[in-house]
Amino acid sequence: MNNNSLKLENQLCFPIYAASNLITRAYQPLLDQLGITYPQYLVLLVLWDTDELTVNEIARRLLLNTNTITPLLKRMETQGLITRRRSQQDERKVIVQLTEQGSALEKQATSIPQNLLSRLHSDAVTLQDLHVLKERITELVHSLSQKQEVS
Repeated sequence: MNNNSLKLENQLCFPIYAASNLITRAYQPLLDQLGITYPQYLVLLVLWDTDELTVNEIARRLLLNTNTITPLLKRMETQGLITRRRSQQDERKVIVQLTEQGSALEKQATSIPQNLLSRLHSDAVTLQDLHVLKERITELVHSLSQKQEVS
């Protein structure tokens, strides 16, 4: 059976998946200089914006399940980037806080977004194209996450 709808090049998900993988690879040399992975970078971005968040809040902001983020946070704690402690108000909640080392990485990371953009744009894909693409994907993510909350 030759079903065009099942061809890889006709899938909406594949170019998004492939672009995500390639962008993550473009980040890696920049993150290697800081000794962190891309998922750790995402957690740090959240905590640099608002320190002392619950595991659930970090997971919510990153659109991840807590069982996905917990091992990541354990590794980050072992590296000395964060601390985790039980909330005194509600022992079911775990509060994540940056350490001095985790906070210090923010200054070292300030050039990463601009550096990444310089790696991504070309004659075929302008900075304006990347900005529009980010806005459209953000709208798609928002729409999809709203639909999943309803389900």
